[in-house]
Amino acid sequence: MAAAVLIGAVALPVMRRRLRLRPAPVLAGAALAPASAAILWPRARVRVAVVCMLQMYVYLAAYKMPNDDAAALEERVHVDYPVLADRLIGFGELPTVRLQRALHPDGYFRSYEKVLVWAHWVWFATPHATLAYLAVWDRARFARAAVLTYAVFDLGVIAYWVAPTAPPWYAATKGRAGAGAVPVRRLMVEYGENFWRNGWAPLYSVLGGNPLAAMPSLHFATSAMAASLLAESDPLAGIVGTGYAAVLGFALVYLGEHYVVDLLGGLALTLAVRRAERVAARPVRAIGAAIERLGRFANEPRTA
Repeated sequence: MAAAVLIGAVALPVMRRRLRLRPAPVLAGAALAPASAAILWPRARVRVAVVCMLQMYVYLAAYKMPNDDAAALEERVHVDYPVLADRLIGFGELPTVRLQRALHPDGYFRSYEKVLVWAHWVWFATPHATLAYLAVWDRARFARAAVLTYAVFDLGVIAYWVAPTAPPWYAATKGRAGAGAVPVRRLMVEYGENFWRNGWAPLYSVLGGNPLAAMPSLHFATSAMAASLLAESDPLAGIVGTGYAAVLGFALVYLGEHYVVDLLGGLALTLAVRRAERVAARPVRAIGAAIERLGRFANEPRTA
């Protein structure tokens, strides 16, 4: 049964357009994939890797699905409130515009800007690299860290469904984020097109997914969570994680990928998940124990 459910759960996001399935049953079915894998595989590190990959598979499906109907998504997107909030933070001008005008006036990419772009690209591996580090070097903290990290991902993607919000570069394309004659530029894409050349379009098509998913910033939220989890495990690792989160936060604003208020929303999400841990720990453990019992029953040897 677990194998059948797993196959169906993995197939649903792939087949949804051909079968014209609505999002709710697709996501409900796909969400069974990690639990099914945990039941199907005996307790081992390979099962941990499979469950984590399936969790992210379901997250990516939920992240991309609102953009299936791009026109409908654009009708619902919030564009103005983050612009207003960031202008208050920037004393009348967007912090992104101030930074780009001061640090990127001539269109030439300097070494520190390339570092910022790569800091943004490295993020795609950062939360998972953090969990891999804990799985190897601090096994006792791994399960809790994985639950907290993926809770940030899953709650963030719910926010993208409920209130899709545009990033600065999108608002600039609509003429609604300019400050005078200086619009926000998407420096990451400008550099990516130059660096990757013909490989940029297919690479971005895989990583882009949903352009209207900015609030909260999961880039910053998951990096802040990673930094806090690393700090609990080892002070030096915590310093590295905190330093990376700070660089990434600056990069996201400077490159035009996020507003400052998006980062604040991401930080608030991380803090909320940490605060909710006390309340949610017992039911989460109960669900985990039930899955473990099913797994043991499924894998124990049978006698005639």
